[in-house]
Order: sequence, then C-alpha cells, then structure tokens
Amino acid sequence: MANAKDILGINARSKYYLGLNKKQSRKTADSKMLTKQFLRKYKIPHPEILGLLGSSQEVEEFDWNSLDDGFVIKPVDGLGGSGIMVVKKPAKYAGEWLLMDGGKVGVGDLKLHANDIIEGRYSRNNLPDRALIERRVKIHPKFVKVAVGGTPDVRVIVFNKVPVMAMLRVPTEESKGKSNLHQGAIGLGVDLATGITTHAVHHDRRIKYFPGTKKKVNGIAIPFWNKVLETASRIQFKRPGLGYFGVDILLDKEKGPMVIEINDQPGLSIQLANMTGLKRRLERVEGIEIEDVEKAVRVAKALFASKFSHRVRGVPGEKQVVGVFETVRLKPHKGKRVEVRAKLDTGAFRSSIDEELATELGLLSQEHVLWERTFRSALGKERRKIIEVDMKLKGVRFRAQASVTNRHGLRTKMILGRKDLKEFLIDPRLVRVR
Repeated sequence: MANAKDILGINARSKYYLGLNKKQSRKTADSKMLTKQFLRKYKIPHPEILGLLGSSQEVEEFDWNSLDDGFVIKPVDGLGGSGIMVVKKPAKYAGEWLLMDGGKVGVGDLKLHANDIIEGRYSRNNLPDRALIERRVKIHPKFVKVAVGGTPDVRVIVFNKVPVMAMLRVPTEESKGKSNLHQGAIGLGVDLATGITTHAVHHDRRIKYFPGTKKKVNGIAIPFWNKVLETASRIQFKRPGLGYFGVDILLDKEKGPMVIEINDQPGLSIQLANMTGLKRRLERVEGIEIEDVEKAVRVAKALFASKFSHRVRGVPGEKQVVGVFETVRLKPHKGKRVEVRAKLDTGAFRSSIDEELATELGLLSQEHVLWERTFRSALGKERRKIIEVDMKLKGVRFRAQASVTNRHGLRTKMILGRKDLKEFLIDPRLVRVR
C-alpha cells in the first residue's frame, strides 16, 4: 500500500476538496434528472430516458408493456446505489421481465417499486422523489466472463480537469448486478496510462482472483480507454463549479463510454483498489494550467503511469544495459526521428533538454507542453516548461517528461534522469563519448 502520508482521509477530503464544489453544481450532481439535462445539453453520451414518473397516477398510466428491452428503474435523488432495479430483458410471457440474477418480475412488481421510490424510500432525506426509467447499457463482451449479473462501470476521479485515479467496478452475485462496492462489488485499480487493471479489493480486502475463479484481477484492458478519460475531463470543462468529483461510466459495445452518474462526494475506497493514495496525486496536478481535454489526458497519463506501462507499449522484458553517454532518437513535432547525444544521470530525478534544441524540434508547441514549474538553482528561482518527449534508446520506445533549460556550452543537449531510466541498467564503464 502507499505511504500513509499520501492517503486522502475523510476529513482532508471535506476540508480541502469538497468545498470546491459550488452549490448549483452539487445540485446538478445530486439529481439524476439534472445530470441528464446537463449531459444532454453538452452532448455527452448517456443512457436513453424511457420514462420519468412523479406520482402514483403516472405510475398507473405508464405503458409498462412498451418496455421491450432491458431497462433500469432508479430514484432521481437516490444515494449509494439504493433503490436501483436492473431488468435484463422481457420474459417469455407479456407483462413479465427477467432480472439480472435470473429472477422474474411482473407489472405489479415494477409499479410497487416505482411507488416506493416516489414515496421517498430511497431518497437522501426520505422526501418524495421521482422514478427514472432508462435503457440498460448492455455489457461489453470484454467483461462477460468476470461480471456476474450486471454491467461493470468505470469510476474516474477528476481534479483540476485532470483524471487523477480510476477503478473498474465489477458486479458480483452478492451485489445483485450492481457496481456498488459497499453492496459486494469488486473494485479494480486501473493504470491511467494504459487502461489496464492492476490491483483489486473486495469488502476492502485485497484479492488476486475473482471470487470462485482462477482468473486474475490484473491485466484486463478496458475498452475505449482514451474516450473514458476524455469524457471524465470534459465534464469539468463544461461544469467548472465541480472542482473535485467522480464520474461513473458504462461501456456500450457500439456507442462507447456512457455517463450514468456524477458524484460530488466520491468515496475513498478507490485508493485501496489502486494501492496508492489520492492526496499525493491531487497535489501533483494542483495549479497546472490545463487548456483543453487533450492536454488533461496527456498530463494524467504522464504523471500517473504504472511501472509496467512502458512494457505494454512494446518494451522488451529484459532491461537494456546502457552507458553514461548514449545516442537517443527523438521524435520532433514533424518529420523523422533525429539523433541526439544524451547523458544518463541517475543523480538527476527529472530529464532535461536544451531550449534551443527543443525549439528546433518544434517541441515547445502547445500540444507537447505539459505544464510549467518553478525550479531552484544556484542562480535562484527559474520558471521552466515541462514537455513530453517521445524517444527511443537501445530500441526501447518511451515518453520522457523533460524540463526545458539553457544547456548552451554543456557537453550534451539532453540529460535523462532516473525517473525515465527505470527500464535500463547503467554500466558506468560504458562511457562512449564522441
């Protein structure tokens, strides 16, 4: 597990982050109907609404037999996944439907459940509510063998427009098709750079295999991963009054990511699923200028990539042996890769590149700049740009985060720091200098 000082606790979450959510934005997130209106306004994909019932008379008048496919009935102002009924498909006879767990319900059962919702049984303060009926998003084939009785969703935490942590929530027999961790669903941590699952928890206990199987929880690649991150970030661009929130996203086989809920008080179990703390991640993105969704995703992937993510991109399993000085092949903004002599310096944490060289290669354009940061040196404080550099060393392709500085008159135009040298072994005897 992560260092205790990196963990975000309930008190710190309330004191420093929940207060960033403005009243009107909280109201939107707390109401499923207002959330739907917001998503529709900005053309953010979400499940189709089939009905909205606010009284017992509307329940009676609704044409239940028109529901000829899977659907979900949920309270508009519900909390914690309670009151949600997931219907898989119509049964053999008219007026009957099959639930995700194989059970069967009739029109009378649906009416009773809708009336319970309207009377406030599942609302936040036991106040009268409305029953929302929406089309069920069918499970993506990727998850058929791991989810029991329901459709998994992805929870993404967003702060300063940047996705900072994510988990895949997988329903179990115990959770009765729902993706709520407190009801028995499984939470799987996800590497933000690749969209591949890493660790998992069930009832806040770490597990290595799905219950009752020998299938590992790690190594599952989530479909449409880029779109998932883009969708999560876009919500904050369109609703800046939500400074810190979680968004739950279902994955439709054909339509891709679809938002089902925005949570202005996301739980903290996501830290257990990822075996790392939120506090440190939130601090790392605070103050970074994020101009657009594309940059938000690039920053998320650059900052929060797991150790294995480089290997996923095709890095050989064995570490390459390199010398103190090596020739790297940089990808410029346009054109073919160019060779640049670099010093591999484990005494430096971050890589750096000469400003003149970065300009020549077109790497100071907006799409390459991640953020700016103040550095202290013998000359005092210096504001530097941090750029993402696509490079190859010994056949290994990786992306480095390099600070831009003046290296005029120095031996090399680039330094590779230890942050970008995890896939290499440095032999100090190999000092090949030209």
